[in-house]
Amino acid sequence: MSNGLPSSGGVGVSDGAAAGERPFAGVELGGTKCVCTLAFGPDHVLDQRTVPTTSPAETLPALLEVLHEWHQGVGFAALGIASFGPIELDPRSPRYGQILATNKPRWPGTDVRGVLSAPFDVPVGFDTDVNGAALAEIAWGCGKGMDDFAYVTIGTGVGVGLVVHGRPTRGFAHGEWGHMRVPRLASDTYPSVCSFHDDCVEGLASGSALVSRLAGRTVRELAEDDPVWEPIVGYIAAMAHALVCGAAPRRIAIGGGVLTAQPHLLGRIEQRLLESLNGYMQMPEGGHYVTEPALGDMAGPLGSIALAAAAVDAA
Repeated sequence: MSNGLPSSGGVGVSDGAAAGERPFAGVELGGTKCVCTLAFGPDHVLDQRTVPTTSPAETLPALLEVLHEWHQGVGFAALGIASFGPIELDPRSPRYGQILATNKPRWPGTDVRGVLSAPFDVPVGFDTDVNGAALAEIAWGCGKGMDDFAYVTIGTGVGVGLVVHGRPTRGFAHGEWGHMRVPRLASDTYPSVCSFHDDCVEGLASGSALVSRLAGRTVRELAEDDPVWEPIVGYIAAMAHALVCGAAPRRIAIGGGVLTAQPHLLGRIEQRLLESLNGYMQMPEGGHYVTEPALGDMAGPLGSIALAAAAVDAA
């Protein structure tokens, strides 16, 4: 089943440029920074800029300045916007394109799609940052050839991009797996950092939660067997258990700042997941089920490029 995205052999280094085609522009809005990318694909990135995520009044004009520069220069064929959430993805809704009840002050109600796309007469792809990253991994990374795939990011918050039958899951809203509630470990008394839930994965196992748990220590001080990792591993594995039982993705890729800096956690999470499933489901063969994103730190930025490419295909 096609997901509307170019394969690694589609819009590439030579064919896109030789044909005189315009590249894609993408904006990944993250919790701490936004990344603007101008590219044909992962093998041909023309430019990339980073803008701090502060307030909408500061961040959006800075992003538009970059996009205007590119539009007036080489131009771009489409714009992909991959945003932190929750966001409104229903085109029929009067709030379409807006950020909804986020933990980030001043961002609820911000029309990120409308503001960033209005000046440009090009197709626009709009989705969550994690859905974009999942589609990028399917197009160019560790999800190639898979129609059912999950991308998890553990950073400032916890996000999950879940693709089922080639498309990101969608109901009355996009999924918010990072806010699923999990049973607390008996020994865990640290308060949640989520202002909405006392016992969700994001509140207990995100990068923000880790900083709170460290109580002044730095991550660089931590050994691999430091007790602080136990609840992080346990809660992420509990979320992975729910993903497996609820959607059975063929692979789960976990990235984000916390896992990138602590790669030893991946094996521990997979082991805890297998212990939790207790042999009930037969896992796919062919290597590690829980893995790092093949695109690394570029999964998110290339997610916005994947969304732009899909917008062209849809148009």
